[in-house]
Amino acid sequence: MLFLQYPPCSTCQKAKKWLDEHGVAYDARNIKEENPTQEELHSWYQRSGLPLKRFFNTSGLAYKSLGLKDKLPTMLEEEQLALLASDGMLVKRPLVVGEDFILVGFKATEWENTLLNK
Repeated sequence: MLFLQYPPCSTCQKAKKWLDEHGVAYDARNIKEENPTQEELHSWYQRSGLPLKRFFNTSGLAYKSLGLKDKLPTMLEEEQLALLASDGMLVKRPLVVGEDFILVGFKATEWENTLLNK
């Protein structure tokens, strides 16, 4: 399982602690130093069944400074994926990628249902 995080992010720290406390094995990847590729993002988006906007860190500085709130609705899917791949800080985190699931953001109950109740 791949755990994409930004180590200084408090939500990512909580998520990592949750994984460790529940004995869930993962490979950690710093989303800022090694941002996801467009191909990875496309695959995860397709597999997740979620709207593409859920993959954007809408509360982040990069999102706000680029004015994406107004731009995203008119952008093509491939443009949005290319934008996400251009800067890991635009990607919602933490992001957990398993064989048969994708978790975007940290919600303990969702993580519990997906990771512990298999």
